[in-house]
Amino acid sequence: MGKLPGIPHLQAVRALERAGFRILRQGKHVVMTDGQRILTIPRHNPVNAFTMGGIVRDAGLTIEQFRKLL
Repeated sequence: MGKLPGIPHLQAVRALERAGFRILRQGKHVVMTDGQRILTIPRHNPVNAFTMGGIVRDAGLTIEQFRKLL
C-alpha cells in the first residue's frame, strides 16, 4: 500500500463523490454516505495523511483507487 499525503478537504470530498458518495450534511465536518457507509471528513486544509488513510479505508477503497479519483 502506497502512502497518501495530506490533501485539502474539498479535494477529498470531490474524489469521494466520484466514488459514489454524496453529502448528507456539513458543519465543522462533512458527512457523506453511499447508502451503506457513513464517512466524516474534517474541514482541515490539509486533512492529516493518517486521518485521510482511515477515511479511504472506511470508504472501502484502496489508496491506489483513491489516488485515481483525485
